[in-house]
Amino acid sequence: MFDDLVLDTVESLERRYAKELAGVEFAVEDVPPELNVYDSDVLEDGEVPLARLLPGRPGRQELPPRIVLYRRPLEFRAMDREDLADLVHDVIIEQVANLLGVDPDELS
Repeated sequence: MFDDLVLDTVESLERRYAKELAGVEFAVEDVPPELNVYDSDVLEDGEVPLARLLPGRPGRQELPPRIVLYRRPLEFRAMDREDLADLVHDVIIEQVANLLGVDPDELS
């Protein structure tokens, strides 16, 4: 169910921003990795990471941009399925906006 919520938002964005999101990977992990300090590429709620934007690396060992959502922290914050769908949507919009360098309101 969680993956479907992610796919719904990603597919909607990819229809509207196909060129800008070409090559961007979206992933879901159950929980964030154990790190002492998170960089500015992590979207947090308090001290708990909800998602991470890995901007990618051009060059010989090219890595595509990647947005990772952390399922369990997001599910924990949602009261029901509809609330979870809204939260997943908002987090993806925030991360894509950061990647593209635009205001999240432009993508909503």
